This record gives sequence, structure tokens and C-alpha cells, in this order.
Amino acid sequence: MRGVAFYSGGKDGLYALYLAEKSGIEVPYLLALKTTIGLSPHWENFGALKTLAGAMGKELLTFDMANGSDALAEFLGSLGVDYLIAGDVLLEDHKVWVEALAEKAGIKALEPLWGRNTLDLALEMLREGLEWAIIAVDRKKLPKEALTYTFSSENDLEEFLKAYPGVDPIGEFGEFHTVVLASPLFEGRFKLAVNSFEESERYHWVRFGLVRA
Repeated sequence: MRGVAFYSGGKDGLYALYLAEKSGIEVPYLLALKTTIGLSPHWENFGALKTLAGAMGKELLTFDMANGSDALAEFLGSLGVDYLIAGDVLLEDHKVWVEALAEKAGIKALEPLWGRNTLDLALEMLREGLEWAIIAVDRKKLPKEALTYTFSSENDLEEFLKAYPGVDPIGEFGEFHTVVLASPLFEGRFKLAVNSFEESERYHWVRFGLVRA
């Protein structure tokens, strides 16, 4: 069994990829989407996505959503894979889109994180060896001071939730976006090399690179 995984460099997608591979699915491809619905802090830091993909030994593919979902389904169907892997947890609309996309492509959708309690999931990811840093925050939900906050331990998570009560532990409702710094999918760990702090209509975000810690 082979799969392609949606990929932004963030923790949810990489953990879904990790669980898929742990279940015996080979995942040679990562797929980053260029969005048409405003600035994406992940896409703006595409160089970091390439760094992580290289560390995992995966082929990084891209698709411009300006071409539409039907073209994306055709592209997915051309890859010769059995599964489309995504890291949705609670957002039903996106899960429905992923499932419809996979059906059009003639493959199966795999959502290993779906329906999980988000605090339990955050703790599990930390215990499995993931570390991540915040690279963007929704300006209406978190202050820019939360940028670059790094989750390396359960204590980091506890302190973050204490400082920002009411924020979902994994940012499932768009409160924040992340990049993975350490993972069982690659050896060693990275650290953020921040180039600048930026603002958009929706986000405070950082432009950064990844360097070996």
C-alpha cells in the first residue's frame, strides 16, 4: 500500500503521516497546496518545507489550487497511490472535501487523527517525539508574542494553555499554525532561524528557515 500525504510542515499532517507509515503504508510523496484563499504562512516559508521533506527522504510535490479541485483529483489519481492522508481532527467540512477528492481520484481517504480529543492528541505527539514551534497566529485569537513558542515537552504545553486559556491545544480552530522541529520521521532536530516578523490581514507570522540544532 502506498500513499500521498497533504503537507504543510505542521504537526498534525506530519503526525498523520507518521501513523500511516506505522500502520504499514509506504508514503513516498508529500503534497503542498498553494492556496487561493489568502496568504499562507506555510507556503511563504516553502524553503523550510523543502528542508523537512529532504530530512524525511520524501518527494515534495506542489499543486496550485487555482487549477481547481477536479484537476487536483486527476493529479492525485496519476500518482499510483492507494491513499490520500490528511491530518484533520475536528473540522468536518475539510474532512468531507478530502473524502470527496479521494473518491474522484479513485483512492481512499485516510484521516488517522479524526475525532481525537485535542489535548490527548497533543500529549501523545509530544510523547512520540514530536516538537513544534508556532509560525503564525490568527490576529483575533492570539497575540504576536506567541510567535516562535516551542513545544518540546508536556510542561511547554501546560504553560502555553495556562497563558492562553480557551485556545485549542493543537490550534484546531485556526488559532495558530506550526512547523515541526523534531519527529520520529527524521533524525535529530531543527531550530527556527527567524528572518522577519510579518503581518497580513489575518495573521501575525514569521518568515524563517530551519537549521540543524
